[in-house]
Amino acid sequence: MKRFVILAIGSLDYILSKTGNMLLRYRPNEVISIIDPLHAGKTSDEVLGWGDKIPVVKSFDKSKLNKPTHLVIGNAPQGGILSDSERIEVIEAIKNKCNIISGMHVFLNEDDEISDLANKHDVKIVDLRKPPNPPHFPKGSWIKRKFPVLEVVGSDCDTGKMTTAWEITMALKKKKRRVEFIGTGQTGILLSGKGIAVDAVTSDFLAGEVEYLLDSLPKNTELAVIEGQGAINNMYYSSVTLGLLHGAMPDFLVFTHEPNRNLDVAKWKIPKIKDLMKIHLELLKPFKNCSFLGINLLTHRMSDKESREIINSIIDKFNIPVADLIRFKDNQLINKIEKAIDIWK
Repeated sequence: MKRFVILAIGSLDYILSKTGNMLLRYRPNEVISIIDPLHAGKTSDEVLGWGDKIPVVKSFDKSKLNKPTHLVIGNAPQGGILSDSERIEVIEAIKNKCNIISGMHVFLNEDDEISDLANKHDVKIVDLRKPPNPPHFPKGSWIKRKFPVLEVVGSDCDTGKMTTAWEITMALKKKKRRVEFIGTGQTGILLSGKGIAVDAVTSDFLAGEVEYLLDSLPKNTELAVIEGQGAINNMYYSSVTLGLLHGAMPDFLVFTHEPNRNLDVAKWKIPKIKDLMKIHLELLKPFKNCSFLGINLLTHRMSDKESREIINSIIDKFNIPVADLIRFKDNQLINKIEKAIDIWK
């Protein structure tokens, strides 16, 4: 079994350390410690609210006794460059024969100091964001696709798109449905073992890479669930969002949103949910019909009472299932998706 140490210096937060956080949520038995001097001495559940009391330590040196096999860089900073303090921990991990998993835009295999040291100590470096070579150009194969595709989209970055897609996939698998998860970011790839980091792909090939992943799925697939990236209204990442949408050519969509977030990560006002849902459908309209099956909310910073009130108010407004799949494990959204699969057939 893998034994992960998560590197999250100054980023142990419910948004900033997405890759590390998802390991803590879905693979806590494989995580032995988290490196963050700011919270050293605490446990993951004290800082984040989940993670099975995994200890937070000051440095990799404090993790060595537990014999880690992999150091995972838990965040992906803008610019994708290791800080000096992070580099020290990566080098220390390599010297202790610990494999490195990175989701950064700058590939550690192309860092001379780190790659040379890894070769010297027979350590493997995995760059999750490395795009395929050769790349794949779209062919329009969605026209003849034999199974439906559901994509999870949202009102901003970090609204729970990956988590929602993963929860939907796992819930349907428990119902013995033949569902395939398509990871489109470093976290989804790490969890599922397959996928492509679409924000690292040359734009001309983005749609083609998503199409290629879908074309490679088993023929008996009942539903492909794709994690969305960015947001169509986010000026920083909308190009990735649109390329992914047109590569997936989804039959169904699920919308994600954090109710108490008014500004996106670009500090721009987030439009109304109904307007954003309409934009997605209009962007697909030249090619095919598509529908929203439900909305999943990120209510992490709200009380139970506030969460249920906002869920009920959005249900009244849109007349579709609305949930927080992490907090309340509501089956109405899952049931709606399962029914949509059967109708599509």
